[in-house]
Amino acid sequence: MNDMKFNRRDFLKTGLGAAAISAMPGFLSISYAKDGFIEIRAMESEQKLYLGDVPASTLWTYNGSAPGPEIRVKQGERVKVRFINELKEPSSIHWHGIRIANAMDGVSGLTQDPVQPGETFEYDFVVPDAGTYWYHAHNKSWNQVGRGLYGPLIVEEVYPTFDEEHDLTLVIDDWRLNQSGQLDEASFGMPMDWSHGGRLGNWLTINGQSMPEFELNAGEAYRLRLINVSNARILELDPNRFDAKILAYDGQPVEKPEMLSYEPFLLGSAQRVDLLVVPKEGRNFSLEELSGQEPFPYANFKVVGSGKMTGQVPVLKPNSIPKPNLGKASHHKLRMTGGAMGQLDNIFYKGKRLEGRDFVETRQFWAFNGIANLPADPFFAAEHNETIIVEIINDTAFAHAMHVHGHHFQILEREGSIVEEGQPWKDTFLIGPEQAVKIAFVADNPGKWLIHCHMLEHAASGMTTWFTVA
Repeated sequence: MNDMKFNRRDFLKTGLGAAAISAMPGFLSISYAKDGFIEIRAMESEQKLYLGDVPASTLWTYNGSAPGPEIRVKQGERVKVRFINELKEPSSIHWHGIRIANAMDGVSGLTQDPVQPGETFEYDFVVPDAGTYWYHAHNKSWNQVGRGLYGPLIVEEVYPTFDEEHDLTLVIDDWRLNQSGQLDEASFGMPMDWSHGGRLGNWLTINGQSMPEFELNAGEAYRLRLINVSNARILELDPNRFDAKILAYDGQPVEKPEMLSYEPFLLGSAQRVDLLVVPKEGRNFSLEELSGQEPFPYANFKVVGSGKMTGQVPVLKPNSIPKPNLGKASHHKLRMTGGAMGQLDNIFYKGKRLEGRDFVETRQFWAFNGIANLPADPFFAAEHNETIIVEIINDTAFAHAMHVHGHHFQILEREGSIVEEGQPWKDTFLIGPEQAVKIAFVADNPGKWLIHCHMLEHAASGMTTWFTVA
């Protein structure tokens, strides 16, 4: 299992056995305080991650479960969360993909002080955009998210297109388990992970459960909201195998539901995709990971009934995101270096040039523009409502999932690909080894904002910078 390939038989050889497939995994109910705040507690909890009669793992969870409770609100509504830290180390909550006030972004050390053990912090913001988002720890994320500190945040349209029974949230995580079927805690922080592809697991769960089964009615339209919360796993899947169409990327709707013209579809760490599925009679299907030698199913869908599709295919209304003015944009370059099999020369950390054993001792293996981790000065300073074009050049041997806080962007150019106009809005994108990508956005959200790789070990190991908006 050292290669972290998905092979269920490897686990079954240990004698753990199989278990009955669970049905329709849901989420914890939201807990409200008397003053109207949603209470989210970071705490240790016991939870089984594998099939059969295996010991539970000690996870770090929100309100006792990984994922934490699904927060579901309507577009334009106010979200008030009281975060209570019952862990033994500081933490914070980042609201991934939400364009909110900078003070509520939840980045320890940049937008707020980390919440100490036994202390609380109140998040209070309005959600401007409908879509599929999530929340997760943003202090030592490589450790805290990897242990289970995350949950879904769903912002419904004012007039939802899908009712509750036809709107399914699927939180996908990639766990590294030991031979007992428990979370491999001893492997957190391994330099091999930090300098290579990040922490990759060997078992997938949906909403915290192994091999769940969902029952769908034939002929009825469903919205499947896929959220990849893995530390580093790039999921490979093929929606065309079950005739699914894309509704949205990273919460932002496409103009109309579309079939993919290629496969496999890559869903990077922190990315989301909404799928439109209209099951056909007698055609059960599965979500499958396709990166191995053979497809690995990790969620099954049983189709019942004999209904036929009637009416129009649902179409989502786009969010109001400002369009970049490319003719008046400022241009910035972000060069990515470092990592195994990469350029480890001329990397500076806290003002010192790293050499020899410095990389192992500091665990800083990656750099943006020659600087490992948060620099003292911002990557760039933008005027309010200024159009920004960033060219990201990946001079490393690995793929990266780049995330921009507080804004959504469009991809303008991707080396080796034809990029058509009218690209979907995103907050996270994948960039391949030795590839260059240009993105554009309007810097309309004042404050200090992070840009980082969402392979969480890469971010901790140097791939983090920031920019300001006046």
